[in-house]
Amino acid sequence: MKKILMALTLGTLILALAACGGEESAEDKNDDAKKEETASKGQEGEQPEMPEPELDDVPDVVAEVNGEEVKKDEFEKTYTAQFQQLAIQQQMAGEEVDQGELKKQIADGMVGQKLLVQEAEERDYKASDEEVDDMLDGLVKQNGMESKEDFYAAVEEQGMSKEEITSQIKTQVKVDKLIAEETGEVKPTEKELQSLYDDAKEQREQMEGAEELPSFEELKPELESQIKSQKESEAVQKLAEKLREDGDITIHL
Repeated sequence: MKKILMALTLGTLILALAACGGEESAEDKNDDAKKEETASKGQEGEQPEMPEPELDDVPDVVAEVNGEEVKKDEFEKTYTAQFQQLAIQQQMAGEEVDQGELKKQIADGMVGQKLLVQEAEERDYKASDEEVDDMLDGLVKQNGMESKEDFYAAVEEQGMSKEEITSQIKTQVKVDKLIAEETGEVKPTEKELQSLYDDAKEQREQMEGAEELPSFEELKPELESQIKSQKESEAVQKLAEKLREDGDITIHL
């Protein structure tokens, strides 16, 4: 269920930072990671105790962005979710999370996120009931639920009301419109698609025991989606950088 909160509160953050959206290969690396994690658990048996997020040094106001505050509770929710994911990955690699660096990255990302939301409001984008409903349907499907009622119930278990989640969806719809305007129409060329496919095929061939990559035509829709995501990330990063230059921003971490 963590995916629900991540999808709503961190979706634009990830795009703004362009953290890894343009780095994925055409094959689903997440599936590979899950397989490796499962195998690791099976071999090692009992797992070492997971580290806890260090939050004592987080100030009540983490950042100020054009007069708006990023408050401690908002930061802690985002940080904890990111920390838990990263801690699992680092633990598998036998490493520890640099929490000081992660806090700076999260704070910086939340500033970028707030700048995008402010810009979407400044451009007076609207979120219709139909658009909100469509996004909600997508979230229900993504999280494997049968109905919106199940989705709201699950979100409420995480401490968010129906009104709060609806407000976040409306905000995300507006930001999505901002991203679409900044990105413009994306029509990947055959050359771009083929190059991406060739890179994915080469990576797959270097993986011992990996299955053969599906054909170019089979993967074409996924390749097109990946290129679109890359261009969205680039456009949002460029916009976020401009908004930072023009904005009044203070980070207290």
